[in-house]
Amino acid sequence: MHQPAIADYAFLSDCRSGALVARDGSVDWWCPARFDAPSVFGRVVDPDAGHWRIAPLAPGRVERAYLPDTLVLRTVHHTPQGSVAVTDALAAEPGARGHELGRNSPAVLLRVVEGLSGRVRMGLELRPRPEYGLLTPYLHEQDDGAVLAAAGPVTLTLRGTGSRLRADRDAVRHEFEVAAGERVGFDLAYASAYGGRPARLDPVAALADTARAWEAYRETHRYTGSYPTQVRHSATVLTGLTYTPSGAVAAALTTSLPERIGGDLNYDYRFSWLRDFSLTMRAFWVAACPDEAGRLFAWAARSIGRVGDDPVPVLFGLEGERDVSEHEAAKLRGYAGSRPVRIGNDAWQQRQLDVPGEVVLAVWQLRDYLGDTFDVELREMVVGLAEQVASTWRLPDRGMWETRDVERHYLLSKVLCWVALDRAVMLAPRLAGEADVPRWAAIRDEIRATVLREGWNDRVGAYTGAFGSAELDASALLLPMVRFLPATDPRMRATIATIERELGGGDGLLRRWSADPEGFVLCSFWLVECLVLTGERERARRLFEQVLGHANDVGLFAEQLDPRTGAQLGNTPQALSHIGLINAAWRLTDPTTS
Repeated sequence: MHQPAIADYAFLSDCRSGALVARDGSVDWWCPARFDAPSVFGRVVDPDAGHWRIAPLAPGRVERAYLPDTLVLRTVHHTPQGSVAVTDALAAEPGARGHELGRNSPAVLLRVVEGLSGRVRMGLELRPRPEYGLLTPYLHEQDDGAVLAAAGPVTLTLRGTGSRLRADRDAVRHEFEVAAGERVGFDLAYASAYGGRPARLDPVAALADTARAWEAYRETHRYTGSYPTQVRHSATVLTGLTYTPSGAVAAALTTSLPERIGGDLNYDYRFSWLRDFSLTMRAFWVAACPDEAGRLFAWAARSIGRVGDDPVPVLFGLEGERDVSEHEAAKLRGYAGSRPVRIGNDAWQQRQLDVPGEVVLAVWQLRDYLGDTFDVELREMVVGLAEQVASTWRLPDRGMWETRDVERHYLLSKVLCWVALDRAVMLAPRLAGEADVPRWAAIRDEIRATVLREGWNDRVGAYTGAFGSAELDASALLLPMVRFLPATDPRMRATIATIERELGGGDGLLRRWSADPEGFVLCSFWLVECLVLTGERERARRLFEQVLGHANDVGLFAEQLDPRTGAQLGNTPQALSHIGLINAAWRLTDPTTS
């Protein structure tokens, strides 16, 4: 089987779960219960782990695009016999509008085929494989022409308008013709085997209603800055990665798409990271509305719970689950043979000293939204995080890239400790007398002095990734963005220039460190922001547009890019890549933004 490139996938979402659709018309990833649930289609990580393909039998040329301001995908196939459009979506609840999107999604995958010219012979193949490919369901033909697939905890019901579907032993295969002006709809409805009945929708009507739901949602969210088309689309992608019941944002849709083909750096990103918190908050504030930022903040506060001596985890499950322990899916062969495929993420157990700073920074960003006097739980959280930082900042940790070797004294971790105490001191008037301002301020100043002394490397001529290290790290670009140092500070300016020279490749892509073989999309957008802050706005704009050129044909970014081939790598779509785009565009619009 030919493995589609990662960039060949488009993203569907109902704001509870998501799916990937390849250019060839195959849905190769869908976890219908929620983003981090087991898949029923998993061909993206194993050719035998399930898919649903609808495409012309004859090969041809393909073009595709999202309907404006939606995650409804329209793919047009041009064949020698004619042209046909396949429009795909995960159904919204009928009539859902605005912030109702995703609250009661029916878990139905819609596919509508429309003849545009000529007469085109189409083929459908459905091979569901629940539980990451471990289960082969029984397929039962129904009296109304539908097929019911049942195995383990999953039932799937496939229906087609005007079609009587037939099941083989392990798949549904169906051929049909569509002429110009004709439409044939299919819907695949998921339900728990021991829960409610699967929803029954008219696919054509439900598809139109789902498009209206997305359009209505976006109409309530205005953006008036630079690059509005790209920002609005990235905001739509972020909405699509948001688990609406809780407000948590999944870092990506997928697990274990590799950082390097054939490599083993393959991790599960279907959880929500506190490390990304302040960046995500800013992106929501810029391109969405305070409601999304407020709901995300409420999820985080509830997930953290009462702060004690244990480190706050860097990530949580989408409903605030703390233990998301990792295991390897031994039977899955991995994307393009890249093993292992991991389910869960053990980074939740790491010590990450930057996490309190991310959370307190987000509180500072939302301070006016949260009110002049914080409630008891919010006060306790801020005070608890500040106290934890005050007592632990001297410890080593795993750093923002979540290394799995040894703990180090990472520069950015120390800077975010400074951020936690700096913003906590400024929030003191809202903490009802519970802030230990003199002590926090003294420790804050000690951290700053330590970073300035230990973080600078004279030989390299830059702030490096860890104390005593000569290794550059693109995360140092965050220092001016969290206002630790102005970008115009001589040492900070030198750091920006050195990182650009040594970690850049002239193609707009920036690596995280020198041995990193791939460009990391977010780091390139950080460099855009730093160039704006140094006064090089036009060069920043050129770099921004260069990075935009690396998106796939429907405007999606994975986590990384191969600087040699331009191929996308890593989990997709990657929230941080789109967050970086939004924040960089706004920095180009308003350089003074915090």
